[in-house]
Amino acid sequence: MSGFPLAQESTPSEAAMGLTGLWRSFKPVIDRSKCVKCLTCVVYCPEDVIDVDEEGYPVINYDYCKGCGICARECPVKAISMERER
Repeated sequence: MSGFPLAQESTPSEAAMGLTGLWRSFKPVIDRSKCVKCLTCVVYCPEDVIDVDEEGYPVINYDYCKGCGICARECPVKAISMERER
């Protein structure tokens, strides 16, 4: 083992210009019927904005999600799709 922690070292916070989720063009949407609760998305999210609900499903904090799409690319069962913001 490398000795590095598996968790993010930062937490989402409001930037100088406000909530960072307002910058998004696309947002990740989780299809719970496909999700196997592996939490790969939680591990790969560079902004640490994906939490886990009481049922064990990932939940995205859209106030801070920048829509990078890494969670969707890394999801092994393709339960996350990127949808255009309305």
